[in-house]
Amino acid sequence: MKVARFQFDDEISYGVLDAAEDGDGVEIVELTGDPMMAGYETTGRRLPLEQVRLLAPVIPRSKVVCVGKNYADHVAEMAGETGDGTAPPEPLLFLKPNTSIIGPDEPIVRPEISERVEFEGELAVVMGAVTKNVSEEEALSRVFGFTCANDVTARDLQLTDGQWARAKGFDTFCPLGPVIETDLDLEDVELATRVNGEEKQRTSTALFIHDIPKIIAHASQAFTLLPGDVILTGTPSGVGRLAAGDSVEVEVEGVGILRNPVR
Repeated sequence: MKVARFQFDDEISYGVLDAAEDGDGVEIVELTGDPMMAGYETTGRRLPLEQVRLLAPVIPRSKVVCVGKNYADHVAEMAGETGDGTAPPEPLLFLKPNTSIIGPDEPIVRPEISERVEFEGELAVVMGAVTKNVSEEEALSRVFGFTCANDVTARDLQLTDGQWARAKGFDTFCPLGPVIETDLDLEDVELATRVNGEEKQRTSTALFIHDIPKIIAHASQAFTLLPGDVILTGTPSGVGRLAAGDSVEVEVEGVGILRNPVR
């Protein structure tokens, strides 16, 4: 199912996308509570999807764990700038603060102190259970679902700082959405990124260096993963600059399209 977090009038709720009862369009079936934290039921209210505002599909209560250098073509792409073309033997982890999260159609804001802000389209994992020291075999059982993500990066600051916290962590630098798909076959999921309608990135999860069970198990050795925590699984080659006025889209097969303007 596709789960969304949405605003209708002044109320914020979770809901499940469903075909309209009259067969025309899509409706959102309102849920009680937070489906990542506990059980839930429907309230019985159904709203046309076009009448609600979709928000970031997780409440940014905890953390975003990210994986760097998880596609060989992106490792090669960045080697000319970093001088390191070696793929990491284990998932390379870093964090984004929860304050970086925004939802679909919210603007990515280029900070004045950076002259080179870039997009990085990614598949994101949303955790659904408290997870610590989980095995690769059990890792997927702790997942709630999957969504689209954009690991926006101030590339000039990443290259000069020597570590990635500031370059990856600005407010608005973690767009997520538009929904969480709870059932996704991870063997060969296509991902594409477009800027102003022009395709810049295309890849498949079949090309991961480290697959999702390994990433979750590795991350859980360091951090207790909480329900609603997000894991970004890495970007392929094709990353590039964003300018004010651009519109960037990240599309994940089976999930949907995440769109954000840039200012």
